[in-house]
Formats: sequence, structure tokens, C-alpha cells
Amino acid sequence: MTQRKPCRRCLLQEADESQLYEIIRQRITQLPDSQKVDDEEYSARLSACSGCDSLVSGTCQKCGCYVELRAARRNSHCPHERPSW
Repeated sequence: MTQRKPCRRCLLQEADESQLYEIIRQRITQLPDSQKVDDEEYSARLSACSGCDSLVSGTCQKCGCYVELRAARRNSHCPHERPSW
């Protein structure tokens, strides 16, 4: 069996991790609106994460989080030493 290399600079929605991505999407959907950023801010955060060298297969290597979930939360921040958002 051939093991695929991690997709550097990929979000979960772009990688072949559909089941995991659906679980993350459900978690985001379950967040109360008061705890979520708006769609424009969410897209901007994901765009910043997509350009970061610390993104590997949808996971931030600085903190271990799934970036799609972290970016959705209003009170979250970029954990990089030079934060992007």
C-alpha cells in the first residue's frame, strides 16, 4: 500500500480527508453564531492560513489545531509567532 505524503498548504476541504472534513464542518455548524466570525472574516483567515508554511493537511503545526475550526471561532487567534490574523 502506498502512503500519500501530507498535502502541505492544503486545507481539509482540499485534501482527501472528506470524512474528517465533514466532522469539522459539523462542529463549526454547531457553534453558536455569537461565537463565530462572519463569512468574510472566515475566508480571510483561511486565506492567510493557506499561505502559511505551518499548514500541513489542514492542521496548524504551531498548535496542532484544525485550521478550519480555529478560524471559525471569534475568540481564536493565529498561534504563529508572527500572527496572520
